[in-house]
Amino acid sequence: MAKETFVEQIADIEQDFPQWYTDVVLKTKLVDYGPVKGTMVIRPYGYAIWENIQKELDKRFKAQGVENAYFPLLIPMSFFTKEAEHVEGFAPEVAVVTVAGGEKLAEPLAIRPTSETIIGTMFSKWVQSYRELPMKVNQWCNVMRWEKTTRPFLRTSEFLWQEGHTVHSTAEEAEEATMTMLGVYKEFAENCLAIPVITGKKTEKEKFAGAVATYGMEAMMHDGKSLQAGTSHYLGTNFSEAFDIRFLDSDGTHKTAFTSSWGVSTRLIGAIIMTHGDERGLVLPPVVAPVQCVIVPIAARKGGVVEACESLKAELEKAGLRVAFDNSDNSPGWKFNEWEMKGVPVRIELGPRDIEAGKMLCARRDTLEKGEYPLENAVESVKALLDEVQKNMLEKARKHRDSHIVYADSMKGILDGVEGGNFVKAGWCGCRACEEKIKEETAATARVYAEGETAEKCAVCGEKSKHVIIYARAY
Repeated sequence: MAKETFVEQIADIEQDFPQWYTDVVLKTKLVDYGPVKGTMVIRPYGYAIWENIQKELDKRFKAQGVENAYFPLLIPMSFFTKEAEHVEGFAPEVAVVTVAGGEKLAEPLAIRPTSETIIGTMFSKWVQSYRELPMKVNQWCNVMRWEKTTRPFLRTSEFLWQEGHTVHSTAEEAEEATMTMLGVYKEFAENCLAIPVITGKKTEKEKFAGAVATYGMEAMMHDGKSLQAGTSHYLGTNFSEAFDIRFLDSDGTHKTAFTSSWGVSTRLIGAIIMTHGDERGLVLPPVVAPVQCVIVPIAARKGGVVEACESLKAELEKAGLRVAFDNSDNSPGWKFNEWEMKGVPVRIELGPRDIEAGKMLCARRDTLEKGEYPLENAVESVKALLDEVQKNMLEKARKHRDSHIVYADSMKGILDGVEGGNFVKAGWCGCRACEEKIKEETAATARVYAEGETAEKCAVCGEKSKHVIIYARAY
């Protein structure tokens, strides 16, 4: 019999955060590297998180009147030339098909980096009258962007996402839809992923190619860097004019429609990992965790233990919880380490003494605290414990973020701030050159405007400040 080994060590989260991240995503079997450079294979445990994200978001989208659809993966290259800013923004990342069926194509086909062009083309066919507006569709799909530097979930050549697209008769309605979806994302991030986010408008330099305005959702990771966790774009009439999305209005005249688009991707899984993870591995929020609680038998060979564990599992599953029963021949200590690394929110230990006493021992993954609970109220106790874990994870992440937001009134202040693992709020004159200088000298970028805040001067040039910007180094 082979000698028993415990879970292999992962890198120190404080000393080598990038290696810690790589170790965790591979050793917890969330993902593996694909055979094509820059691609990833999402394994069942990782995909289960994505399925739970889909489920939670999908019901929120449908509550806003959004319908799911699907659009082609291949897009004629000529479509991209219709919106100049859009094609310029995506040109370096586009993968192109030139041969199919053994023959050279008359027109090259782009593998979608995003779908504004193909969806705009279809909207131009579908939208005829004001009576059909607003039109709201979403697709769950894959996209391809030929990235130079990749990291699983955070930035890969191919990834999964959802992209919502809406058409409206007025600018006000399209702008309202843009902000509504940003709010949906924020509520979802905080209540489902337990990730506190800062939402706000992007600068012209950082906005989506082809948008009138882009609004971002920024999350602080463990190392103080920002992750853009989602975006919502007000597109105005830019794509409507390019693709002739027009409608007959109630006054009998033809008018150009206004559109929006919005999306989040599998990088949300990376956000969960880097926001909540610790030296033991993953810490998953209960709402999206593939396994919400795991039952580990103690002295499993003794009569009645396995049966009691199976009965408890059935009871919890009947109540709608996602439960695992680890009846493998590994030791309890190995199992504790394994399931802790996989981030399961609650671990239940059940042995002969517990059964005799009518109790179960529950360990929380977020705090590692243990407590005894009566078996007769197992469902209520576990559900309450999961709710506590969910709330505590959000509060812990919020405290971490808020304690790492600093103010600066100089370039040195911005540099010192981001070097210390912080988000930095600083005045900005609105000049593109000052924004670019900050990126060149500090490797920080403007994440979003800090709405409602003021500063006396620009931290770069010293001129009067027009805005306060949140700067951070970002993934």
